[in-house]
Amino acid sequence: MNQNQTIIPYFIIKGISDVPELQAPIFVLVLLIYLIVLVGNLSLLLLVCRDSHLHTPMYFFLANLSIVDMMSSTVTLHKILLMFLTEDNTVVYLACMVQLYMFGSLSGQGLFILTAMSYDRYVAICRPLYYHIIMNLKTCLLLASFCWIFGFIQVVPYFCLVLKISCYSSNVVEHFFCDLVSFIDLACSDVTILVRLSSIEGVIIYAIIPFLLISSSYLFISKAIMKIRSSTGRRKAFYTCSSHLTVILLLYTTLVSQYAVPSNTLGSKKLFSLFNTAIVPVLNPIIYSLKNKEVKAAFRRNLGKCKLDTLFLPRTR
Repeated sequence: MNQNQTIIPYFIIKGISDVPELQAPIFVLVLLIYLIVLVGNLSLLLLVCRDSHLHTPMYFFLANLSIVDMMSSTVTLHKILLMFLTEDNTVVYLACMVQLYMFGSLSGQGLFILTAMSYDRYVAICRPLYYHIIMNLKTCLLLASFCWIFGFIQVVPYFCLVLKISCYSSNVVEHFFCDLVSFIDLACSDVTILVRLSSIEGVIIYAIIPFLLISSSYLFISKAIMKIRSSTGRRKAFYTCSSHLTVILLLYTTLVSQYAVPSNTLGSKKLFSLFNTAIVPVLNPIIYSLKNKEVKAAFRRNLGKCKLDTLFLPRTR
């Protein structure tokens, strides 16, 4: 494509693989993963809304995280499914920009919600007598609102710079969705400010601040747990944090692995991106369901209610 061209009407998404024989297996795999994400997170969301025993701050944030996971997977995976069904791998410029903005926003929102959950765990273990006073409905709504609003706002500076890119060396996106790195690689105009700004935001907003807040919370939590005299009490206190800690470790391990891969290993970057945008949202509800007695108890209660409701429904002739 001509490097002097300033307007690109559409981009071509390369997808996960160029091998024709792999397109059908990839479609089946992505469709299966996407359905599991929707069913798992929607089930957990409905369970939290339906069961009064789960109307606590921890599950309030977990419900928000489920919404973020469903939206994030939909934003990134829908094009792969449409490409197979329609055999059209083009995305108009506006749709690509919307996908880039939404993916950046949702990535931040998920991390911010997990950070808020770490504060909730800190209050629950370090200030148990004041837990319901500190983590009241107003506090939860303020924290959740901040996570959502700030997630949408923090993308705006570098998103505006992307919109100002005057020309592209190609319209072929070497990825399965429109992401910031792809546009930086394709730009033939000066993107120095964009690269610096995105790097600074990525390090400060996505890495340093959440990591420091989460680490400080768990530092105080660890000290509080060590002061508990009985091993049963220490085990119970740690158990209340194990699900959240597992999700945090999984997310940061994936992010570090994704950005530690050299830029020339495109296949590995796609693999880590797929894991971060598809597999992590699958694992989140599974981790919270399998490692949490309250969720399993709520599931059994509501499953029993569904059976009773079905049993006592009036039968039509």
